[in-house]
Amino acid sequence: MMRSHYCGQLNESLDGQEITLCGWVHRRRDHGGVIFLDIRDREGLAQVVFDPDRAETFAKADRVRSEFVVKITGKVRLRPAGAVNPNMASGAIEVLGYELEVLNEAETPPFPLNEYSDVGEETRLRYRFVDLRRPEMAEKLKLRSRITASIRRYLDENASSMSRRRSSGAQHPKVRVTTWCPAVPTPVISSPCRSRLSCSSSC
Repeated sequence: MMRSHYCGQLNESLDGQEITLCGWVHRRRDHGGVIFLDIRDREGLAQVVFDPDRAETFAKADRVRSEFVVKITGKVRLRPAGAVNPNMASGAIEVLGYELEVLNEAETPPFPLNEYSDVGEETRLRYRFVDLRRPEMAEKLKLRSRITASIRRYLDENASSMSRRRSSGAQHPKVRVTTWCPAVPTPVISSPCRSRLSCSSSC
């Protein structure tokens, strides 16, 4: 099993349960012999704690760096009083790490992903695959997905269909049209067959 829960889905109701997480190392902190890893996945962040009592796992946690892809098994526990982070969905709990597996190592990112940084547009486009990992960019992708799903759901519920047409032949060499066809035939203005009252793909 790759994971049992997503990071952003962890909460107080899981207190005492053993779980498995999988994601990127968003941030690493070493506080007096105790290592904290913030793990990031599509749903958010979760804090994982490693202490020296498990020497082998602690040594692995000491070697990981930002953007390493890891798989972690541990036990959910409530955070101590005063350590709750209201800015995280999982801020009321933390995971005591039992096992740590590095699935993939990573080079130092061209710009930090764990904090806002004023990165030039050219650099962001050059490393687009890295830029899309930033939480704010991931939220924009999820928003676009929800909007698209809502549009498709509305059209489906109103007996509509989407028809993608591609013209062929020399007459319209560059025309590529996406047409929304309602249940009642109407003129397809943007189609090469604009004079017909039809939504069939034969035109």
